[in-house]
Amino acid sequence: MIKEIIVVEGKDDTVAIKRAVDADTIETNGSAIGEDVLRRIALANERRGVIIFTDPDHAGERIRKIVARHAPGCKHAFLPQEKALYKGDIGIENASPEAIRTALSELRTESTDGAGEINWEDLMNAGLIVHPDASNRRLVMGKLLGIGYANGKQFFKRCTSFRISKAEFTEAFRQMEEELEG
Repeated sequence: MIKEIIVVEGKDDTVAIKRAVDADTIETNGSAIGEDVLRRIALANERRGVIIFTDPDHAGERIRKIVARHAPGCKHAFLPQEKALYKGDIGIENASPEAIRTALSELRTESTDGAGEINWEDLMNAGLIVHPDASNRRLVMGKLLGIGYANGKQFFKRCTSFRISKAEFTEAFRQMEEELEG
């Protein structure tokens, strides 16, 4: 049984989570998250901890930000888009139990102090911003670092808030270069 409560978007996500692991969930019922749901999430975070596990799409990222703002210091699980895709639909409900277990085994905890080792220049030097293929490079690096895909500004924020170390970043960069060259 997973100690923390997993925050998901809907019922189908809960079904997929329960197929993969023994855990409790709270459903946001989409991006129009009500105050009652946010209060339950905050209480869950105080008592048991929360894992935010939303779809790897724009709506999922919006929900992740809203929940994280109301439950600071929570954990995050990220699923690569290709693991959540079925007939053009992206969602946790489409992921295999194995993909869900993998995402839940690679949790990242958000730091609230904003201290991190990665700076903006590191992203520039890695071609993650101001580069013709920056978007694709962030996609690959996000997968390797376990922080998901994000635009340049959000990617930097994730590197900082999830305290990605220089060593982690350098190793992921090396792997990304090999992957993109191969």
